[in-house]
Amino acid sequence: MIITARNVCKSVSTGEGELTILDNVNLQLAAGEVLAIVGPSGSGKSTLLGVLAGLDSATSGTVKLLDQPLHDLDEDGRAAVRAGAVGFVFQSFQLLPGLSALENVMLPLELANIADARSRAQQQLELVGLQHRLGHLPAQLSGGEQQRVAVARAFVATPSVLFADEPTGNLDQATGNTIVELMFQLRAEHNTALVLVTHDQNLASRCDRLLSMHDGQLQ
Repeated sequence: MIITARNVCKSVSTGEGELTILDNVNLQLAAGEVLAIVGPSGSGKSTLLGVLAGLDSATSGTVKLLDQPLHDLDEDGRAAVRAGAVGFVFQSFQLLPGLSALENVMLPLELANIADARSRAQQQLELVGLQHRLGHLPAQLSGGEQQRVAVARAFVATPSVLFADEPTGNLDQATGNTIVELMFQLRAEHNTALVLVTHDQNLASRCDRLLSMHDGQLQ
């Protein structure tokens, strides 16, 4: 299994006491599988994505990512598990504003000490139709182009799993559909497992499996 989560709980302290965000979540994801997680805002979807990816830690329970027990690792250890093996696509694109499109896509390769970063990043940007935008900064790109850069960056290291949080949320329907097609095209080429948090019914309908989250519980 790419991901195994058992009895995962996440709570935070507030002025009114403990707030439970994730309540006894159990989940498995197989290699190459595409999973959609849907549910109302505030139900815990994005928090679950962060815990599964090791960006956040659970209050209790266990998470294994790529056979590595994240609950036994500190932040640096979790980052080492992700390096070169995990990709991300976010609603807000999360591109570094001072780097060109090419440099943004090169970044995960450089962090993972993968050779030929420039040529591999250039090839990936060509695959998403941005060969004419290599030197452009994010502010010089449209929203759809920025998300194409984000998709190229997510797939450039041929990750085993990609986490996407509302990847079409800031895009119009036509542009969102283009991004969905790109993600599934690249996923098919690399057999990458996908975990997608989405309100996009078109995107959810393309997934192998759909789970619904309500009040911190998966259904």
